[in-house]
Amino acid sequence: MTTSTPPESPAASGRYLGNTIRIRGARQNNLKNLNLDIPAGELLVVTGVSGSGKSSLVFDTLYAEGQRRYVETFSPYARQFLDRMDKPQVDSIEGIPPAIAIDQTNPVRTSRSTVGTMTELNDHLKLLMARAAALFCRGCGGAVQRDTPASIADAILMRAAAADWPRLVLCFGVQVPENFQEEEVLASLRAQGYERIHAREGRLLQVIQDRLRLRPEDVASDEARAQIGARLNEAIEAALRFGHGRMSIYVLPSADGVTAGDGDATASSPAPWRFSTALHCADCDISYADPSPARFSFNSPLGACEACRGFGRVIGVDLGLVIPNERLSLREGAVKPWQTPSFKNCQQELIKFGARRNIALDTPWQSLSAADRQWVIDGDPAWSGDWDRQWYGLQRFFKWLEGKAYKMHIRVLLSKYRAYTPCDACEGARLKPESLLWRLGTRSDADAVLPAAQRSLPPHTPWSRAQLESLPGLALHDLMLLPVERLQRFMQSLRLPAPLDQATDLLLAEIR
Repeated sequence: MTTSTPPESPAASGRYLGNTIRIRGARQNNLKNLNLDIPAGELLVVTGVSGSGKSSLVFDTLYAEGQRRYVETFSPYARQFLDRMDKPQVDSIEGIPPAIAIDQTNPVRTSRSTVGTMTELNDHLKLLMARAAALFCRGCGGAVQRDTPASIADAILMRAAAADWPRLVLCFGVQVPENFQEEEVLASLRAQGYERIHAREGRLLQVIQDRLRLRPEDVASDEARAQIGARLNEAIEAALRFGHGRMSIYVLPSADGVTAGDGDATASSPAPWRFSTALHCADCDISYADPSPARFSFNSPLGACEACRGFGRVIGVDLGLVIPNERLSLREGAVKPWQTPSFKNCQQELIKFGARRNIALDTPWQSLSAADRQWVIDGDPAWSGDWDRQWYGLQRFFKWLEGKAYKMHIRVLLSKYRAYTPCDACEGARLKPESLLWRLGTRSDADAVLPAAQRSLPPHTPWSRAQLESLPGLALHDLMLLPVERLQRFMQSLRLPAPLDQATDLLLAEIR
């Protein structure tokens, strides 16, 4: 590398020494007493032919000295755990800051690795999701949270006021085991003082814990609220204890109260109010696992999609390779693998079964109806396994080939028509569907960085687009897809719900 001539003084070029890195007498490797001034705080490019000394200057001199000086600021105990570089051969380097270097070495250890995993940002995000995200049921889309006797009592008072103070029946469920008769369970309940059954839901008995009718005067004063609260808490705690953390409250449609017989619930009764102390949607009767960082990681068996194992893609049949020319009709040979001598019988069977079903065999593939295409791909809807009398379809043909993949020529054939496609189970999100039901932040936080129409629906949920847009926050998959500047904006505006500990605040500060 040729030696550049520095200006007479840093001030002559409009820079002062604090913004300049001054190298004097660099002799590392093939450098020959190089003197160089480099402006700091700017993006510079070092270029030259192979062997001219670019790496010797940038990595072996500048980076080595910057890293060496930074490491020397640590205690002797800490320095023993850090990589140290030898002092470069140079007379002096002035104004050099601590340095980091990114070289051409590929540090990726698995094909799951991303920029987020390599920088450990994903580790911070999964911790934050486990501590501060809210869960929404995959069935109804409602918030799923643990109920307590106090929160249940408050909900009862609020709902009773909204429903014009109806009569209520507080119940807990008792499941009749398969090897028991209902009378045996009823006898055991009577021995504990429970005589009345409010409703039967299959083999689940709704046992009455208490019956009451709240009135506006019950909440008119602190003393009245304390009295009714004591009764409610006692009944709720007992119902939760006997119901293994679950209870139901039935609203009676009539004003004259509970009738004398069992089974007071009628077809016209309003839906019961259901509560649960577990992470469980009482309305849909769906239980969820407790959140943990591993459940938000596609590198962990707990969080990775079971179908694609956290890769987001699966290898399967690519119909674009199977039917490469959509201008051809089925009779003209639109299905490419069936035009060979080995599988010409499949082409003949397609024509035979297609004629029976009145498929448009002479119409180009691109003009076929969706139902006809589906029939060609998936076969007869009432498929019973009879290959000679029913059309099996493209998918079953390739599945049959996979069963013979021990033959070399079959593996070669399959490789021609396979490709990586987005996983159907997670739709490319790489996580288990349940991990995508957790959402972080408020609705305003989400609206500021991602339009509602662009947010991803959790796979295999009955949610509508309007239902998704009404939910607060963003799922982890949405956060991972955000450009980094919008993700930073989201994190800057994020306010975590109370109560969260100091460690979570520190975690959010690290992410920011």
